[in-house]
Amino acid sequence: MNDTTTFADMPRSGTGPPQHAASRAPAAMSPDAQGGDGTARPQDDGPVLFLSGIERRYRQGEAVLEILKGAELAVWPGQSVALVAPSGAGKSTLMHVAGLLEYPDGGEVYIDGVATSTLSDMHRTRLRRTELGFVYQFHHLLPEFSAIENVILPQMIRGLSRREAMGRGTELLNYLGLKDRLTHRPAELSGGEQQRVAIARAVANAPRILLADEPTGNLDPRTSERVFNALTQLVRASGLAMVCATHNMDIAARMNRRVTLRDGLVVELE
Repeated sequence: MNDTTTFADMPRSGTGPPQHAASRAPAAMSPDAQGGDGTARPQDDGPVLFLSGIERRYRQGEAVLEILKGAELAVWPGQSVALVAPSGAGKSTLMHVAGLLEYPDGGEVYIDGVATSTLSDMHRTRLRRTELGFVYQFHHLLPEFSAIENVILPQMIRGLSRREAMGRGTELLNYLGLKDRLTHRPAELSGGEQQRVAIARAVANAPRILLADEPTGNLDPRTSERVFNALTQLVRASGLAMVCATHNMDIAARMNRRVTLRDGLVVELE
């Protein structure tokens, strides 16, 4: 698989919601002018994902639980961000809001500069399908389908032909070291292989943003290393922006940036 062309050559959907000026994010969206890797970014090079003043609360009987209280996070293309926080701090809530799976109670989620809170459900679904990729702690592969079939299905749902989807799916799985596992069903794969298939499925439609929620949480250390290496390879090769919620501090230390949640706010870590 050619690292420099495979993902970039995948055509964008072109069917997203209109980007009217009134719905676009403000120009100044980051507290500093550098990326997490230390490289200076042009002032007009905005983040592909920007969470602005996100609030999220839940009712539990008569009580109201304030989970997010104005959280802000900006992520640029090609940047990996580790979200490290204790259980119950709101990691999954933040990821669900970022992935347009939940509406915030306040604030705004910008995808490539476009505000999403006022979009129709159809447009939000389209953004999830074309601009966002998801990897979870459990692979959630369809058990009755083979590895390659699990990867080509989301592409065909998007509108690609079976032949084109098969070509791209095969290329992705080969890239992730699974060329001898294409026709194996999930039950015939190891845990690490299952998770690499899930990664291939998540990026099959060439999303701009990858949200990974504890992607190595169920794996042993050696397998975790292989899966993490697969993720970082794809981020570098494709220019993906990745937010990865993890408890693994070794993995977090190797990402461009590390953030945590404190009192409902996103805080940068050294």
